[in-house]
Amino acid sequence: MSQDELSQIPAKELLEVAKSSIPSSLIDAFFIGFLIGVFIYSIAGNTWGFLTLIPLLLFIKTF
Repeated sequence: MSQDELSQIPAKELLEVAKSSIPSSLIDAFFIGFLIGVFIYSIAGNTWGFLTLIPLLLFIKTF
């Protein structure tokens, strides 16, 4: 949304939009945790390879 659109929306509707964006952060946190888990599992199995690099690259890309 642009700045003009946000200034046109009443405060109650803005709060509803803010509340609806909370699950998105939970999904992102789950995804990052999953990638870290795959990375740690790969290191624990002494399997440095493609399976290790994919989560690492995706984790770096999210920031």
